[in-house]
Amino acid sequence: KIIIEKHWRGLINRQVVDYFNDQFSKQSSPEDLLPIIPTPKYQLVHVYRSGLTFLSPVSNEVDALLVLEFIHRIVDILAEYFGELAELSIRDNFDVVYQVRYPLTTEPNALKEMIVPPNIINKVISQVAVQHVPNGSTISSIPWRKAGVKYTNNEIYFDVVEEIDAIVDSNGAIVSSEIHGLIQANCRLSGMPDLTLNFVNPRVLDDYSFHPCVRYNKFENERVLSFVPPDGHFKLMTYRVNLPHHQSLPLYVKPQIYIGNGGGKFDISINIRNTDGKSIENVLLVFPLAKSVSNVNATCNLGSYIFDPVTKSIRWNIGKIELKDRAPILSGNFSSTEQTPESGHTITIDFLINMYAISGLKVDSLKIYNEAYKPYKGVRSMTKAGKFQIRT
Repeated sequence: KIIIEKHWRGLINRQVVDYFNDQFSKQSSPEDLLPIIPTPKYQLVHVYRSGLTFLSPVSNEVDALLVLEFIHRIVDILAEYFGELAELSIRDNFDVVYQVRYPLTTEPNALKEMIVPPNIINKVISQVAVQHVPNGSTISSIPWRKAGVKYTNNEIYFDVVEEIDAIVDSNGAIVSSEIHGLIQANCRLSGMPDLTLNFVNPRVLDDYSFHPCVRYNKFENERVLSFVPPDGHFKLMTYRVNLPHHQSLPLYVKPQIYIGNGGGKFDISINIRNTDGKSIENVLLVFPLAKSVSNVNATCNLGSYIFDPVTKSIRWNIGKIELKDRAPILSGNFSSTEQTPESGHTITIDFLINMYAISGLKVDSLKIYNEAYKPYKGVRSMTKAGKFQIRT
């Protein structure tokens, strides 16, 4: 169902939405639907986030990546305004959504100077008074940073978050592996600070993109991030790193599966490898079995497991693995309604490693110019599983 819609150039027939819904319903998961769906008259460009679909039918020739990026920016702005992006928050704030409907700027700090974020006090004021529109002297000349920012305690934090996608064959050899990284910042600095962020080893980065505040040419020439930061939370940069095949992954999963008449047995072990001495948390392994499997009997020396009779998969919730722990092992057998059940399913595993970046990217220093104060600075790293698959 449609929650809210806006037409900029003429009305678009809702049959377009019906066609999109038909394509959407054919997919087992919303993420499986292609981001661009062609129709005789429109290209249906869409983004699925937070359980909501943002659809943009495009009739003229345009760069598809531009449309996708614009949709993502709209979603980011709504999340920035409402805190949590959900159907209820959009319905409760129709007035705010329609105020930000014109694509003049997608910088949250600039928008918040023109359109005040919703809260109880602002909603009451808006009912009895005309909203103040700032004049040119109060709007910052830098669109991503508000003017006149003041804090009692000046501080800035950086989170280096990396997701590792990997495919490992049944013998433990790496078929493919790459890292998708994100540096998220939380800036609470007064005035108009000019920052320079230095990395220990910036050459590990293969591909990267930056917030508009970053001076791109300076990074290309000197491999440092120079920028005037937005106020509050913002995404400083994203990047990709190809892991060399000789580099070990944080976890080594060894599956041993034997298929026999009317069933089979299995042994799955997990070993910690490359974590720089850190423990691994939130470890969850999912082992899919054949649709004909009717019963599973298993034991594990760490964590607990359940067999889902609907999805025909074993979910082994290990939790935390310390370096001193013995290798977690899940062993068992299963019975099948078929004489020879099918094999060759793919195991997936989720995990989290705090205070560790598997790419080796590290922040060396942060220098502040244009302001006299000395702020508190903090950096933390995190590595987690993306699409981490082990073939059996």
